[in-house]
Amino acid sequence: MTDTFARRPRQSWAGLFNISFGFFGIQIGFALQNANMSRIFQSLGTSLDDLPALWIAAPLTGLLVQPIIGHLSDRTWLGRLGRRRPYFLAGALLAGLALFVMPESPSLLVAALMLWVLDASLNISMEPFRAFVGDMLDRDQHAAGYAVQTAFIGAGAVFGSIFPWLLEHLGVSNQAAAGGIPDTVRFAFWFGGAALVLAVLWTVLTTREYAPEEMARFHGAADPDEADHVVRILAARNPLASLRWIAAGVLIVAIVATQRLEKEVYVLGGLFVAYGLAGMIAVARAKAGRSPGLLGHIVGDFAGMPVLMKRLAVAQFFSWSALFIMWINTTPIVAGRFFGAPDAASPLYQEGANWVDVLFAAYNGIAAVAALTLLPLLSRRIGQARTHIVGLLCGAAGFASFFLVTDPKWLLASEIGIGIAWASILAMPYAILASSLPQRKLGIYMGLFNVFVVVPQLLVATVMGSITKHFFPTAPIWTLVFAAGALLLAALAMTRVQPGRD
Repeated sequence: MTDTFARRPRQSWAGLFNISFGFFGIQIGFALQNANMSRIFQSLGTSLDDLPALWIAAPLTGLLVQPIIGHLSDRTWLGRLGRRRPYFLAGALLAGLALFVMPESPSLLVAALMLWVLDASLNISMEPFRAFVGDMLDRDQHAAGYAVQTAFIGAGAVFGSIFPWLLEHLGVSNQAAAGGIPDTVRFAFWFGGAALVLAVLWTVLTTREYAPEEMARFHGAADPDEADHVVRILAARNPLASLRWIAAGVLIVAIVATQRLEKEVYVLGGLFVAYGLAGMIAVARAKAGRSPGLLGHIVGDFAGMPVLMKRLAVAQFFSWSALFIMWINTTPIVAGRFFGAPDAASPLYQEGANWVDVLFAAYNGIAAVAALTLLPLLSRRIGQARTHIVGLLCGAAGFASFFLVTDPKWLLASEIGIGIAWASILAMPYAILASSLPQRKLGIYMGLFNVFVVVPQLLVATVMGSITKHFFPTAPIWTLVFAAGALLLAALAMTRVQPGRD
């Protein structure tokens, strides 16, 4: 006999708006961070070579925070406050505070610490939003839900990216003394923090999450064996298999030490060792018949990922490698190549940095439009996987076109392809996953999927710094060759993703 379950009420456009409006504020925070942190670090005295090491904070905090928050939010119920919304609110308040303090940083160390706090807080808010769409919408509305979410991501990023440029044109000073932060950046961070908190509050106050009893009607009662699923996965593993991760980490550390590579590569080796040790502990606990706990659940669910998620993860890996290359290097590329100002103390550098804010606003604005128009149209005609391939190829073309442009104004044309790719990266993988993953584990799986967003960023922040320093220390534009190539590899990986068959 086939079980039949209740369907969630269909959400109106107003409902879709309320569910995802908080992401508008979260993305303002991310946009301010992405477009201005290299500028802040260089203004406080760091060199171009040291930027990747300082940027490690962002992906590393996401790697640690998102699976934990996903696991916890799957198991949270705080009555009227709900399951995911407590995490939205707590993260937003912390992020708002970090955005207020960041531009007042008196030193590079304080700015780096604030980046850790800001990124951790943004991830606490962001991770449950991915699962929130899956919780609130029936399967036939998943694509629409993630499209609306992507539109708000694009709109928030436009607002956050362009705000310093807009303030300058309203008469706010864009100049700063040596080692200082311009007022345009300072005020943008303060207003952005307030907007983030208010937007998240809107979603918290205008939505009502489904109680555990209602979710049970949508998906059926929990399988009695479900609680033992992670234990069975872990108990079946050979604990010595984790030694391969530890050995790989030790090898990386040894190569860094003997070949005198950039010191931030040590982080990569440390992560391999840490995951190997976590695996050994989790397997030992399972074989002893003990509860897996938080660590065991994360390791076990990572090992038991569905096939479709594994194949989609490869595309995510290469996609986010390209994006992180762009975020780290666009400011020095534009300021140095197109404005002739590699020195952060130069007024022309600040002008170039503000133009980067405009470029970032452009690709995010294009992403917002593409998410609501182009992507749904293509999805209906050629399917979600093929639509994602088209988006990734557009992004590769956008990165490659940086080599053909001499006037910085024409870089706006390059941002068209990048914006389409950004929209697809934010919408298509999550729409595919939300319709395919077990709903009771949606939070933890969305958090684990973030591993394939974070690890490539760590690789870029560590390995890419060494490559840039040794091969083209004064011409960072060549990093965009790697970005274009990474998106081509992501498109190739998507040819193996077949929703409904994997």
